[in-house]
Amino acid sequence: MSRERDHNGRLVGVHDALIIGAGHAGLAASRLLAEQGVDHVVLERGEIANAWRTERWDSLRLLTPNWQTRLPGQAYEGDDPDGFMTVAELVELLENYARSNRAQLFTGTTVRSLSLDGDHYEVRTQRGRWRARSVILATGACNKPSIPAVAAELPGSIRQCSTLDYRSPAQMAAGGVLVVGASATGLQLADELLEAGHDVTLSVGEHVRMPRRYRGKDIFHWLERTGIHAERFDEVEDLTRGRRLPSPQLVGRGDLPMLDLNYLQDRGARLVGRLMTIREGRALCSGSLRNVCALADLKLDRLLDRIDDTADAEGAKPGERYAPTRLPGNTALGIDFAAEGITNVIWATGFKPDYHWLDVPVLDRKGQLVHEGGVVASPGLYTLGLPLMRRRSSSFIFGIEDDARDITRHLAGFLGHQHRRRSHGVHRNDARGPGMQQCA
Repeated sequence: MSRERDHNGRLVGVHDALIIGAGHAGLAASRLLAEQGVDHVVLERGEIANAWRTERWDSLRLLTPNWQTRLPGQAYEGDDPDGFMTVAELVELLENYARSNRAQLFTGTTVRSLSLDGDHYEVRTQRGRWRARSVILATGACNKPSIPAVAAELPGSIRQCSTLDYRSPAQMAAGGVLVVGASATGLQLADELLEAGHDVTLSVGEHVRMPRRYRGKDIFHWLERTGIHAERFDEVEDLTRGRRLPSPQLVGRGDLPMLDLNYLQDRGARLVGRLMTIREGRALCSGSLRNVCALADLKLDRLLDRIDDTADAEGAKPGERYAPTRLPGNTALGIDFAAEGITNVIWATGFKPDYHWLDVPVLDRKGQLVHEGGVVASPGLYTLGLPLMRRRSSSFIFGIEDDARDITRHLAGFLGHQHRRRSHGVHRNDARGPGMQQCA
């Protein structure tokens, strides 16, 4: 850390870089900055891996197999490579990783604001202020549940919770449960609630159907081998849509070949379309269920066709194709909560980041961070851990290494560029930093 004078002439400490967030993304960036000799500090609002500790349900396991759980300088060395980590196991892994990094890490430090002050960013917390020439936002994309406005129209007798609040079926009131959302989370919770004896209705919108295993290998083996996960953000035809795709219908269990709508229907779940509105205690649902299921089936077949080309070349055993999604003959277009005994609603409708503390003009009109592959629209400001940020693998733990290497390399280049301009008396606001070619 160096000491420079602020705009009032006071001597203040200035770090080269500051990382907000001590989850897997922030810790990975810290490791790589240390390798490059970049002075930095890490701030975390709670404990290490705070979101995993406090905002996940009890039975959750990672969607990725253990062999794929890797971070810069650390690979899985356990005796169950094809298993799936529990939350407790992941938290322990991240704690050990943080200790091996030996970075300046301040837990229990909530960032209240981040602003640009002359040549530096100023970060205000309840424990004081930090100043840095560059900042990495490693706070993730799952800070707030994305709950539709229709939630406010539900009858007061219905117990509602988001997937950030849900821990186990014990939270549910006696009676049926409406799970809204059919991504990985929605299906996993529906399965768990059925096992606990609840009647479950699943409101289905756009979803990504995917098998756990195919042609003798975990699906993530094939997503790596085909190069799908390595596809870059600037190669995706519709990037905005790609970043909004729901997580694939998977579960961290090796004994279940496929967690999909057919499996849940076999267990007793009822399917309805996307929840549209509430009128007089009755939910009205979209009539597009058949279409969204047909589209998911089509995309699954296209994915398996692509995998088959690679698997055939590798001599993998023949693959099994999956039956189309079955639908009830007369799909219900409404739900009468009282008549059907539904007393609970779980909103498995995704998440959104929380940037209310950013006092830098880098958000679009919808409150989304404006960035190009993690390089934010303010010199020296970066982000990590967002969906399809630089690659299709960006939101997975194993995918953070490549993204973090690109971002920290760009950051180091920016610091060198900024130092050269300061040496020549050029104000920071005139500096744009290194171009995107350095972040390839």
